Amino acid sequence: MNNKFDFPIKKENLRIIFIGLAINIIGYLLMIGGGADNPADFHEKELFSTVRITIAPILIVAGFVVMIYGIMKKAKDSNSQE
Repeated sequence: MNNKFDFPIKKENLRIIFIGLAINIIGYLLMIGGGADNPADFHEKELFSTVRITIAPILIVAGFVVMIYGIMKKAKDSNSQE
C-alpha cells in the first residue's frame, strides 16, 4: 500500500505562479494614485498617465497569463530521472 501523497502542482509550477503573482502586484501598485485631496482639483496628467492607463493593465494581464501558464504547464516526471 503506497500512502505517498503526490501534490498535483510541482515546485517548478509554483515558482512560475508566484512570478505571475509578483507581476500582478507590480501592475496593481503602478495603478495606485492619481486622486486629489480636494475634489475640486483635477490633475489630468497624473490621473491619465501612460503608466496608469497603459502599462499597469498590460502588466496585470501578463501576470494572469504567466499564472495560467504555471498552472497548465506539465511538470517533468521526477520518476524518470531515478
